[in-house]
Amino acid sequence: MSIWYAICDALPFEMLHWDFMKNALLALLLMAPLFGLMSTMIVTGRMSFFSDALGHSAFTGIAIGAICGIAAPTLAAVIFSVAFALLFSFVRSRSNQAADTLIGVFSSTAVALGIFVATMGGGSFTKYNKYLIGDILSVTPAEIGMLALVLLAVVVFWVVCANRLTLTAIHPQLASSRGIPVGLSQTLFIVAIAVVVTLSISSVGLLILNSLLVLPAASARNISRNLRQYHGFSVLFALLAGIGGLTISYYLGCSAGAAISLILAATFAVTFCFRKARA
Repeated sequence: MSIWYAICDALPFEMLHWDFMKNALLALLLMAPLFGLMSTMIVTGRMSFFSDALGHSAFTGIAIGAICGIAAPTLAAVIFSVAFALLFSFVRSRSNQAADTLIGVFSSTAVALGIFVATMGGGSFTKYNKYLIGDILSVTPAEIGMLALVLLAVVVFWVVCANRLTLTAIHPQLASSRGIPVGLSQTLFIVAIAVVVTLSISSVGLLILNSLLVLPAASARNISRNLRQYHGFSVLFALLAGIGGLTISYYLGCSAGAAISLILAATFAVTFCFRKARA
């Protein structure tokens, strides 16, 4: 962290004079590629609402961890979210119900269970507000280190499995006929989403987390001509929105997560207009 602090001190930006802003910027530089990469497969696989359901399950895990007196409720949230994702994958593979129906079942259950646990025994829900809104400025070096490890794991996973995941999302039958383990690939990706969502919920907030997992790829899809551009633009848009949102939040005193989401929404509008103009 000392090297990062020295780099920030050398930059001529007022907001980087504060350690919490340096931590926030580094966290965003790690989270943005995660969101950008995950977003492409979420959009391609039509799993936008599933990522939202995982956010709800993460909140439920945090509430359970807090009730049980676990010192690090985020760990409980990761475990609960991964279990939630695996259960969803199991049910989906053995059900003839539409995916959006199953997502609705799991999402509503996670929300109800989270509220039930958080308010059990007359407990106050207000202490969980930070998970709904998020606060990137309170991110700690330990959390940044965890994000770095997850980013490394996701990049390795992406290099090895990106083509397989894309084919699995577009045409599962064709992928299966080519010897690709469709069920395993989908399960690994779902678990990766669960970990990323859980580690990000306290920084960007549950209410807008899903937009950061959908808008980068949705914007990139408007102007991309191939898969390389699709992934590249998605990561680029996430990075620019993260830096821009943090800067806006510093000078206007607003939520960084909300500012990032609005920049991504504006990016989608611009790329959509460019797509229409090009067509």
